[in-house]
Amino acid sequence: MKNTVIISLACVVLLALTSCQKDFLDRFPQTSVTENSTFKTPADLETYTNGFYGMIGPNYSDGFTDNLAGMSGSSTTDAMVRGNLTIANADGWGGWDQVRRINFMLQRVGNTTGDQASINHYVGIARFFRANLYYNMVMTYGDVPWYNRVIKDTDEDLLMKKQDSRTLVVDSIMADLEYAVTHIKSGGTNTRVTKWVALTLLSRIALYEGTYRKYHTYLNLEETAHKFLERSASASKQVMDQGGFSITNTGKLGEDYRNLFVSKDLSANKEIIYLWKNGEADGVANNTHTVFDYQWALSKDLMEEFLMKDGSRFTSLPDYDKKQVTEIFKNRDPRLAENIMEPGFKTNPDVNIPYVLKPSYGGYLQIKFYPRDPNQRKGWNLNYTDLPIMRYAEVLLNYAEAQAELGKITQGDLDLTIGVLRRRVGMPALKLAGAQSNIDPIMATKYSNVKHANKGIVLEIRRERRIELASEGFRFNDLNRWYVGELFAADPKGIYVPGFGALDVTGDGEPDLVILEKQADKASLPEKYKALPGYYVSENNIYLSNGSSGHIVFFKDKNQPRQWVEGPKYYYRPIPIGQTVLNPNLIQPLGWR
Repeated sequence: MKNTVIISLACVVLLALTSCQKDFLDRFPQTSVTENSTFKTPADLETYTNGFYGMIGPNYSDGFTDNLAGMSGSSTTDAMVRGNLTIANADGWGGWDQVRRINFMLQRVGNTTGDQASINHYVGIARFFRANLYYNMVMTYGDVPWYNRVIKDTDEDLLMKKQDSRTLVVDSIMADLEYAVTHIKSGGTNTRVTKWVALTLLSRIALYEGTYRKYHTYLNLEETAHKFLERSASASKQVMDQGGFSITNTGKLGEDYRNLFVSKDLSANKEIIYLWKNGEADGVANNTHTVFDYQWALSKDLMEEFLMKDGSRFTSLPDYDKKQVTEIFKNRDPRLAENIMEPGFKTNPDVNIPYVLKPSYGGYLQIKFYPRDPNQRKGWNLNYTDLPIMRYAEVLLNYAEAQAELGKITQGDLDLTIGVLRRRVGMPALKLAGAQSNIDPIMATKYSNVKHANKGIVLEIRRERRIELASEGFRFNDLNRWYVGELFAADPKGIYVPGFGALDVTGDGEPDLVILEKQADKASLPEKYKALPGYYVSENNIYLSNGSSGHIVFFKDKNQPRQWVEGPKYYYRPIPIGQTVLNPNLIQPLGWR
């Protein structure tokens, strides 16, 4: 009976997928170039590669990581840590149509005549985008099939092939990137893929792979980790030494940092390596206003990692865990107030009305990327601020981390990297000796698998990376490569509430909202507080960690507890069952078999 059910299910899936069988490999590129085109000139290659630019874009959220507290919506990661993800309901396994579009060009470029340097330049751009697509697949599934040419319907052996090893695929990705950095031209605007963009991606991917192999010891690839870390460091250093980039520092501290994420024009900014250019005249816009009190808020854990202005730890203060939102910004790293809304913040600078936070998502509202000028917030997908895709700060952090993981970090390295980032916001330099001799116990517990001699400085570099790159989409991959995925399953917290009643959240000394156990309790409040917005732990999605006081936490985490499965399983996502029905030779990733 059991076998009959399985066979019947397979038949249903096959019938449902008949119209799209093998579609992930056989879709023809939707461009102006046809099957009979021969890419005769470099101009043809340029036209075709222009269609690749949408494959990489900006990111302005750290969704479903420990950088967020409450968040609406759902994700594969959220479903997984709550035990709801199975191979039957998994989605994904996409991107193959884009790989095919790239291979379509690369397979025909031998027909192109003209300046060979220009031909190689566009081949490099195609291989750059293929490397990025493939590495995203590796990060998601581990082993994937490698295709470097267009697969036809008659290529049954290739259509039905099993995955290639991580080693083969990553070596192929690195070969693509090495070709790209050698042949893509260094000149051009920051809206185009240049040699420096390719080097930045090489630095990023090599760092990921090196640390992944180092900390994911079950792969038995630790001995190869160092070559990737060395390449990340050398690629980063080449950008540092030859790229002509610099960290924006006009002496305005947090404002200089803020302007990287809210400006209408970053085309001349020397910190921006690769830019998503928005403009009303071109009809290209974004939705960055949605970061603010719409679908999520940032976490207590992120807030606490920001240092004091003198470089000491916030978590060393007496009763740091009981400080209210009106207290946490005092003498802190200026980047804190550029990530989390400070009390007194006004959404319209011309109107003297401070914004009152809603505690529904925890209360630490994200303001990084939020357009400050109301005229830039014109509606849904109508914000025209430029958005960084790659910026120089990441390169500096990649170099520092690679050097630290290699055991080669020096004070000079720190001064050239983290020192420059901290100097922008008026923070003291990171000292190697101090980091090594005075290890943060909270960080050491969080990253307990860091056991080598450079532990102290590795932890501080991770802190700096989290702070500098917060809400730019790096945190998810960082937690995965460091093999600390259990942090995805930690219940997040929001602002501290000393007790039920009225609460000042704007910093003027007057209550702005009330938090009570139930709505009926509002009747017992003083008359002047009854008109304030109310939030009730028995009726909303929040409650207080200590019952009648504490940090805001979420009923969803109580009703659907998060858990982390030890071992490799949760570092990968399952292949949808429909794909394994189409190709029975595909093997589910580690832990999902």
